[in-house]
Amino acid sequence: MVKKRESSTKSEIIKVALKMFLEKGYSNTTAKAICDELRISTGNLTYHFPTKEHILAVLVKMLCDFQWKVMERETNEGYSSLLAFCLELTAIASICEDSEIGKEFYISSYTHPITLEIIRDSDVEKAKRVFGSYCKKWEDVNYREAEMLVSGIEFATIMPTAKSAPLGVRIQGALNAIMMIYNVPEKLRLIKIKKVLAMDYREIGKNILSDFKKYVEESLSEKYTN
Repeated sequence: MVKKRESSTKSEIIKVALKMFLEKGYSNTTAKAICDELRISTGNLTYHFPTKEHILAVLVKMLCDFQWKVMERETNEGYSSLLAFCLELTAIASICEDSEIGKEFYISSYTHPITLEIIRDSDVEKAKRVFGSYCKKWEDVNYREAEMLVSGIEFATIMPTAKSAPLGVRIQGALNAIMMIYNVPEKLRLIKIKKVLAMDYREIGKNILSDFKKYVEESLSEKYTN
């Protein structure tokens, strides 16, 4: 029998757990599996992270930081912030369509209160930047109220049922509804949606997922190297 280690650092837990989340899936990664991999007790794990959702929150924070970096990169490459916003949701929907592990990660992120709040906080700031010129009289409370609706639309887009429309139709409907909430004129909405749908958005989704995994690995190496 392998003797369990007496203790483990928070950074070690993060590195092992996030790697397992992205390789095996969030639901398939149990607290016991994390403890077994690190040879620590359950109490050691819960001392640092009361629940598995608290570890997921670390990954979601990384996701939000990554999405900001992608938006900055795309705007530097000549995309408008509005088109970059549309590409982000399109990529997420595509990932969820083509990757079961990716889909589970996003669905888990939207269904746990801790992680949903992280997403909403990030998206409120993003909405201010992208839609500020269309919502000049809005205050913080207006953006937060809008985000309550937007996050629901996003979740419905990535969590289709057997009777849901095809991916392209869902993307079109979601982008149109979200931009309407933020007062984007109809003509401009149609232009941006047409541009996004003309792209190979499923390939973009695959590349984004691959880039995110690399970003997580690099971030863990940089921030949590003992």
